[in-house]
Amino acid sequence: MTEPRWLDATQQRAWRAYVDGSAKLTELMDRDLKTRHGLSVSEYEILVRLSEAPGRRLRMAELAEHASQSRSRLSHTCARLESKGFVQRDHCPSDKRGVFCNLTDEGFAKLDRAARDHVEVVRTYLVDVVSPDDLAAIGRAFDAVRARLDRG
Repeated sequence: MTEPRWLDATQQRAWRAYVDGSAKLTELMDRDLKTRHGLSVSEYEILVRLSEAPGRRLRMAELAEHASQSRSRLSHTCARLESKGFVQRDHCPSDKRGVFCNLTDEGFAKLDRAARDHVEVVRTYLVDVVSPDDLAAIGRAFDAVRARLDRG
């Protein structure tokens, strides 16, 4: 059996800082969005992705890819958003198996209100805490991580 490539002390500190910090930041964002706007981080992310899409609509498969959720979980999350009137799903006329998710005007208004508060949380607990150089490094690092994951 081959010995694993263990992390050295510096790598271990960085890894644990990432795990602990990202978990706490996500929990804080989720709690804040739920308290102030009745949205989970997952719901917010779906509204953001739809708001940025042409015509404020995406196929469910594409939305699952962008929102980093399994198709099953996405379906449940979209059902909650649909019951709140924030999204509407409809079948694709050219592909009977395809389903579109559309951001409603009510959903866009909800996102607009939530984004104004959410950006302050992101600024307060990330952007304003790290130096511009470190923020750029975080961006580069996770672009590289995402690219590696996308390659499989």
